[in-house]
Amino acid sequence: MSTELISALQTLKEKKWIDLTHTFGEETPRFNAFKGLEKTTLFSHEDGFLTHNFAFVGQYGTHLDAPIHFVRDARYLEELELKELALPLVVIDHSKDAAENNDFTISVDDIFKFEAEHGKIEAGTFVALRTDWSKRWPDIEAFNNFDADGHPHAPGWSVDALKFLFEERHIKAVGHETLDTDSSVLYRQNNALLGELYVLEQDTYQVELLTNLDQLPPKGAVIFNIVPKPEKASGFPVRSFAILP
Repeated sequence: MSTELISALQTLKEKKWIDLTHTFGEETPRFNAFKGLEKTTLFSHEDGFLTHNFAFVGQYGTHLDAPIHFVRDARYLEELELKELALPLVVIDHSKDAAENNDFTISVDDIFKFEAEHGKIEAGTFVALRTDWSKRWPDIEAFNNFDADGHPHAPGWSVDALKFLFEERHIKAVGHETLDTDSSVLYRQNNALLGELYVLEQDTYQVELLTNLDQLPPKGAVIFNIVPKPEKASGFPVRSFAILP
């Protein structure tokens, strides 16, 4: 079995693999308009086998959003090509900024600073924004981070930063640790998730609620986003993981 593919697989298995996916359940942090997961046991081992029925929204736990999620007549989850789901990974770390300012919003200037230290972001990459927001999991209250007036405060992307990455650096997809693409402060200003809309208008996908980005290098890793294939789905929980260089 000394083939090129087997050799490549053996090489990959010698590397360190990092799970970027939260375990989700009935009390998982989620968009506040969504219900929690409902799980019932259909058959138990006393019946001869164990089977559960799950009911949850497609955008639940660590999940992948297909273009159709925000864009009419766009691609459904099942229409994403397999090779789109395995990409070189870039991680931009702003965890300290997010800790100091929960409304931190990454800018184009922040990306230039990253490139000054780590080199130009390559085309065709998956760019993840690290904020360490995932460390608040599974505390729903801490994750939503509502103030006394009921406004959430969470870090995120700016539309300008996303436009720069897609139009100037020609990246393929993005991901983040928060519930939304846009920072909460921008959502309140615009009364819309313009960043998320922009990403999905690029006929690509994004992954939300990533975790363990603190275990990844700025460049050199590869991300795999393994997702089921339900018919006509706008999104679904994903098993994202990275292989380190």
